[in-house]
Amino acid sequence: MSAQATLRGRTAIVTGAGRGLGRAEALELARLGAHVVVNDYGRPGRDGSGEASAAPAEAVVAQIRAAGGSATAHLGDVADFEEARALVQLALDTGGSLDILVNNAGILRDRMVFSMTEEEWDSVVRVHLKGHFNTVRFAAAHWRDRAKATGRPVYGRIVNTSSEAFLAGSAGQPNYAAAKGGIVGLTTSTAEALRKYGVTSNVICPRARTRMTEDVFESIEADGKGLDPLAPEHVSPLVGYLASPAAAHISGQVFVVHGGMVAVVERPKVAATFDTAGEAFSVEELDGLLTPYYAGRPPRETFASVEVLGLSRRTDARGGPSGG
Repeated sequence: MSAQATLRGRTAIVTGAGRGLGRAEALELARLGAHVVVNDYGRPGRDGSGEASAAPAEAVVAQIRAAGGSATAHLGDVADFEEARALVQLALDTGGSLDILVNNAGILRDRMVFSMTEEEWDSVVRVHLKGHFNTVRFAAAHWRDRAKATGRPVYGRIVNTSSEAFLAGSAGQPNYAAAKGGIVGLTTSTAEALRKYGVTSNVICPRARTRMTEDVFESIEADGKGLDPLAPEHVSPLVGYLASPAAAHISGQVFVVHGGMVAVVERPKVAATFDTAGEAFSVEELDGLLTPYYAGRPPRETFASVEVLGLSRRTDARGGPSGG
C-alpha cells in the first residue's frame, strides 16, 4: 500500500483545524486517504474572542476536496459536552466510522499567576483540557462499544496536543501550562484504559509558528531557504504516522516535534533518594540532606530542557514554546 493510501477507508476528526497546526494535520490525514471531519469554532481571536464562523473549517474542506480528498466541516465548541457528542456522531454519519481523533483546539489568555483572573484560568482550562476530554470521552465510548460488540480489538487512534510549557514551565501561562500538563495525564490514562480494545493514545508537544505563537517566535525568522523550521508542516507527518497502522503498538507516549526533529520524552525519573537514620524524618535531618543536595544547582532545573531539544527558546511573560 502506498503512503498516500495508508488511511484509505478511515475517518478522522481534527479539532481546531481551520488554521495553523490543525489545518496542516487535516491536510496530511486527507493526503493519506482519510475522510476528515474538520472542526473549528472559527473565532478570530487567539483568546477565543470574536464571532464564531464556519469559514475557516469550510476553507480547509474546500482545499481537501480540491486535491481529490474527502472532508466535512463542523462548526462547534468542543469544550461543550453535547457539541463534542455531535462531532463524533457527525464523523460516524459522514464517514461511516470513526478511526482517528486529533485534538488541537485551544486558546490563550496569558497573564502572570499573581494577576490572572478566574475567568482567564477557567476559559483556557475549559477549551484545552475539557475540550480534549469531551471528544476523547465520546470516541472512547464508541470504540469500547464496537470492541464489545465484535469481540475483537478495533482500529482507534488518539493524538492529543500538549506543549513544552508543561515540561519547562512558562511564567506568563499558568493556565495554559496546567491545562497542557493535564492533557498529558489524560492521554496516558486513556492509553491504559483503551489498550485492550486496540486503541492507541499519544500526545505531541509541537513547536510551530501559528496564530497562537506569533509573538513567541517573532524573533526567530525563517532564512528563506526551504521550509520554515517552525512551519506546521514539520509536525503533521508525525500525526499522520501515529494515526497509521504502523503505529499500532505505540501508545501512552509523549513526543516533542518541530523543524525536522522528533524527540521521545521519558516519564520523570527519580533523581535521588534519601532515607532517614531513625524512625521518621525531622526538619533538621532533611535540612542536612536536601540543602547540600540542592546547593550550587541552577535554581530552575527541570526534568526536560527545551534547549537540549534543539531550538533556542525565547522566554517572556507572554508565551510558551508550543503552538497547540
